[in-house]
Amino acid sequence: MTDVSLTEKPELSTHGVGLTTTAASKVHSLLEQEGRDDLRLRVAVQPGGCSGLVYQLYFDERLLDGDATRDFDGVEVVVDRMSVPYLDGATIDFEDTIQKQGFTIDNPNAGGSCACGDSFH
Repeated sequence: MTDVSLTEKPELSTHGVGLTTTAASKVHSLLEQEGRDDLRLRVAVQPGGCSGLVYQLYFDERLLDGDATRDFDGVEVVVDRMSVPYLDGATIDFEDTIQKQGFTIDNPNAGGSCACGDSFH
């Protein structure tokens, strides 16, 4: 058993998720609108949807034990330990077209997705 003082930060690893320049710029913009500099973008995979797994993207102020982090020009992207293998090699982008606006995830690990595109396996 190892004693860890409350002032020590947990040992953080890195992950293989990428963030495009466009997505990083949008995250910066959203954080400025929130008026907070203590938030990071958390990306996770959770059970659900038609195909079995769904992505979650949200701002989080916490760092949890086992989180993997990576910095993209001042945008910290955090992935929990369980989601790392599902997201390795994935790229997060932001689309702003007449047909679609929002974050997209291109994930080479996804074997397929449902017709609505909200879940994958």
